[in-house]
Order: sequence, then C-alpha cells, then structure tokens
Amino acid sequence: MENGNLQRLSQNISNSHSEFILLPFPGVSNHRQILIIPFFLVYSVLVVLNFIISYTVWWEKTLHTPMYILIALLLLLNIIGTTAVMPLMIQSLLGQNKVSLSGCLSQMFFVYSATMFKSVVFLLMAFDRYIAICRPLRYHNIINQNSLFQMWMIGLARNCLLVSVVVFLASRVQYCRSNIILNFVCEYGALLSLACGEVFKIQMVGVMVRLGVTLSDVTVLLVCYVKVLRTALKIAAGSARGKALNTCGNHLFVALTVYTCGILSSILYKVEEFISYDFQNLSSVIYFLFPAMANPVIYGLRITEIKDCLMKPWKKNFL
Repeated sequence: MENGNLQRLSQNISNSHSEFILLPFPGVSNHRQILIIPFFLVYSVLVVLNFIISYTVWWEKTLHTPMYILIALLLLLNIIGTTAVMPLMIQSLLGQNKVSLSGCLSQMFFVYSATMFKSVVFLLMAFDRYIAICRPLRYHNIINQNSLFQMWMIGLARNCLLVSVVVFLASRVQYCRSNIILNFVCEYGALLSLACGEVFKIQMVGVMVRLGVTLSDVTVLLVCYVKVLRTALKIAAGSARGKALNTCGNHLFVALTVYTCGILSSILYKVEEFISYDFQNLSSVIYFLFPAMANPVIYGLRITEIKDCLMKPWKKNFL
C-alpha cells in the first residue's frame, strides 16, 4: 500500500534532474507534522548545550589547553553537522520539501565534512592523551598550537579531497528514475539510487571512502588508547591513574559512539529491502542527534575542570 502511494506520487511529480522531493518517514505521512515538535526541541537543546560548553572553553583562559580546545572544536562540529540536516528536515516535515540538486549536494558536502572532521578531532585527542601519558616529558615539545594546527591542516586536506571527490561524482550523474528521496537528508546512496544507467562503480567509491576512513581512523585510535591504557596501569597510581583512565575512557566512549552509530546506520541502509523506510529514517536521526546530544553531557558532567567552570557563575550568585 505504501509503495503504491509512493509510485502514484512519483508519477504526479515530473522527474527532474535539478530538483528533488525529501519525504521523511513516509509510513506516517498523515501524522508527519507531529514529529516537528520533538525534533525541534531536541535540536534546540543540542545547539544550546554544545554552544555553552564551547563558549566556556573559549572564555576561560584556564581551559586553553590542547585537550579542551579539541573538545570545544568537537562540539562546534556537532552544531555544524546537525544544522546542515535539521532545518531542512523540519522544513520537509512542514511540507516544504523541495530541494535543488545543488542544495542537495551542498548538504551532502557539509554533513560528510563535519563527520570526517569529527574523526580527525578524535585522532588528535587520542594522540594528545598518548603523548601526555606515554611521553609526558616531551609533551610540550610535541603538542603545541603549531603542531595541532599542522595536524589539523593535514586532516582538512584529506577530508576536503575525499568529500569533494564523492560530491563531484554525484554531481556528474544524470537522475531520471524519480525525484523522491525517502529520507530527510541527501545521503549519497539514496541520491544515486535515483540515477540513470549503471552507477555501481560510483556507489562503490562512496562506500570505499567511508569504509577506508573509518577503518584507518578507528585502528589508529585504538592503538593509541591501548598504549595509553598499558602505560597508565604500569606507571600511574591512585588518583593519577583514575584521572587518566577516566579522561581516556570519556574520549574513547564518545568516539566509539559516533563510529558505531554511523556503521549501524550504513548497514541498515544497505539492507533496505528488509527494513522499512521509517526505521531507516529513525536510524539516521539517532546517528545525527544521539552523539551530538551525548557529547556535551559527557564532557560537561564528567570532566571536572569543565564542570567547575560551568558551575562558577552559579556558585558566585549563590554566595
């Protein structure tokens, strides 16, 4: 029944190479506008929480260290990534769901860039903790603003190159099968599924880019934290060991949460014949919103220095 309605809708809308229709949660079309309220509230809270902690790190000079700067950068990327998705999603739930091909490709670029930049931040955080715990005497010689900037620029070049290739390939394809995207985001695979002719090789480029970046970054991340764990258990003792393990545990949990949500979302999308479109949309929502909501809570409540700075104005007013 749902497929029949979608086919009739597709027939009523002229196929276009330059305009698409975003159709999130097609199975609940009669109640789609109700979803606006929870999604808007979650997005608003998410932006506020991430901004407050990022602003706190920027404002408090005591937090101007590489680790906290990387945390603030990660939270800013949360805002950028979700802002590239949520306003267009809310707009499509309101029925204003037309998006141009250029707008679709722009969203794809910003979403993928934010995701890959988060991976770079995770690597820098892991490297920072590795040097701080395993090479403490050389920490200030290795980790400084210049070295962080250089590593960030290397990650920037890698990400811009890979994302630009993926977006360029998607822009060179002719789309004629339909202009209805059964999702709230212009995902690479969803867009190419509407293309004319054989696009298997182009689809595989996107898969290999995402898989290659994820596997390589996760491998480096785990190697760093395994060495950190071994060193912390050998050298540190008492409160020092607990602080080191707590800090690294927070970083590792946040990173693995993002990678896990991304992998699960990709798997569910690839087995679309067994999974409903609504469930695929829900998995995409979890991927975009859950890590971005969990990050400020984890760093704001579990990192003592950040928590103390957040509570400082309240303590002053109370006293």
